[in-house]
Formats: sequence, structure tokens, C-alpha cells
Amino acid sequence: MLKISLDRLDDFFARVASEQSLYMPVDREDGQAEFRKWTEGSKLSQRLNTVRSAKDFFFPQTENLVDFKIQGKNIEVLDTREECEDFAVFGVRACDARSFSILDKVFLCEPVDSYYKNRREHGVIISLSCTRPAETCFCTVFGIDPVEPEGDISCSTDGKSMFFKVNTPKGEEFVKKFADVFEDGDPAQLEKMKEFSRNVFKKLPLANLSTDSFGGDKMMKLFNSPKWAELSEACIGCGTCTFICPTCQCYDIRDFKTNDGVKRFRCWDSCMYSEFTKMAHGNPRVSQLERFRQRFMHKLVYFPSNNDGEFGCVGCGRCLTKCPSSINIVKVMKALEVEE
Repeated sequence: MLKISLDRLDDFFARVASEQSLYMPVDREDGQAEFRKWTEGSKLSQRLNTVRSAKDFFFPQTENLVDFKIQGKNIEVLDTREECEDFAVFGVRACDARSFSILDKVFLCEPVDSYYKNRREHGVIISLSCTRPAETCFCTVFGIDPVEPEGDISCSTDGKSMFFKVNTPKGEEFVKKFADVFEDGDPAQLEKMKEFSRNVFKKLPLANLSTDSFGGDKMMKLFNSPKWAELSEACIGCGTCTFICPTCQCYDIRDFKTNDGVKRFRCWDSCMYSEFTKMAHGNPRVSQLERFRQRFMHKLVYFPSNNDGEFGCVGCGRCLTKCPSSINIVKVMKALEVEE
């Protein structure tokens, strides 16, 4: 295991940024944190999590897919993609680091999404362990160890040094590139801190939330539950939950006419919107109840049914803190679990 003393961490960031783009959580003026490109003077945020996840780096909210040049009856298709820059994302928490496993199952299966794949190949994920969880955290419910996060490299701190553990060949290559800034570290120094943190997570209010009532084998019973009507009453269909979720992957594709031709854009969409998946014959889910049920059935039933039991939620707690109606996946799970 390698380490860097915390008083030299800014020097490390500067070194990485001189070789490739580096992004990390920094504090905003409103006190919340967001990922930004490192510039001189940037300070790593001490907040637990960012407003939006690191998903944005690989599946951005909007992107130009292709251009069409039109001259008379002739149409020229222009691939606007350029090779992505090499970049690193530092400070990704365990919940967000796990989200890439879920997104990979969607975008890297056949047919592979080449836009996503290109960014994944160029990006290095450097995760950061959690020591001070929020009451809204419940990542452990989905088998995530917040003290040992996934990623190409996982980091932990004992308050004096930052320890780096290499997990993938991509991470190994990154460490070799900056080998001169590291020194050998004794992992034994971290064990007491990690054990303390795990005990803290065990005492969280949502630590005992159960997934036993969910999964593909419960599909029809859950789908037909009368509880959906009551649960969906508070939902206003704003889509906030989907836009801050690190695992939501729905999108829309639209063409826009310009003076030079046509641009085709991809942008995030939400299953909570009335026009989501609307086709010539109409919308397959015409009521808010149906749209509300779709979101949570996908996370808790459809996705695990198709992916060896892996749920489509990572317990980051963002939807608990941001929903204007205080309706979230935890309330849904508890309500349906009682019914079960």
C-alpha cells in the first residue's frame, strides 16, 4: 500500500493535473459540494457526498451524438466524436463507485454504447472511503463496504496520510506514472479506523433495511400491490430523484435543425415524466401511479431479475434529502416490506 502525507496532497493534485485533467469534489458557495476540474487553489471538499454523482463524467446530461449536413437531396453524416482526454476523478464515494458496476451492465452490454465505453476507457476512478456517514446513508443494505470502496484506486485516510490501494490494471498504470510522489505505507495503521467506521455504519437508522421482500421472484405480487396508489399520491412527477440518482440511465434523443444542417443530441430523461417513452400511439404509462411504480420496480425488481440479483440502487441517500415531497425508495421499501 502506498501513501502521501496530507500536507503534500495538494502537491499531488497539482502533479496529476499537469499530466491530465483531474476532477474532485469542491465546496460551492451554498456549502454543498460538486465535482469540478482541479485548478490551483482548489480544495478537496470534506463533505460526505456531492450534489450530483460522478456518473456525469461517463454519461453526461447532454451530448452531441452526430451531425447531418444537408445539401439538396444529399445528406452527409458527420461523426462529431473525438478521442476523449485521459482524466482522473478523485474522491468518489463507495456508493457512487458501485454505481459504475450497474451502469456498465447497461451501456457495455451488446450493443455497446461507444460513447460511454470511450469515456470509461479514458477515465480513472479514485474512490475515497467514508468515515462520517449521514443518517440518510444505506449503502451497506446493498452489500457495499463504505470503508473499502471500489474503483481503480481506493483511498483512505488516518488523519495524517492518504493511503492508496490499487485495484485494477488501470489503477496500477496511474500509480506508476506518479510513482515518485508516493511512499510505502503500513496498512495496519488503518485497521483500527476502518473497524470504528464499520461500527458507526452498523448504527445508522437505515442499516437494518431489508431487501428480502424484493427481487425478480416477487415481481407480480409487488406489481399488483394496492400500496402503490397511496405511495404515489405525494409524488409530483418533478424527476428530481432521477436526475440526482447515480444509477438512473434513461435518456432521450432529439434532432435539432440549425443553419448548417441537423444536430442529434442525447439528454437525460426521467421515467417520472408524462412524455417518457411516448410514441405515436401514446404513452404506455398514462398515470402518475404507473410511472411512480415503474421507477421503483425497476430499481428493486426488474434490474435484479436481469442482473443476477444486483439491485439498481446504491443507497447514496440523495433522493431522501432532495425529494420535495419526502417520498423516496426507503419509504417504498418499508411500505412494501410490511405488506410482505
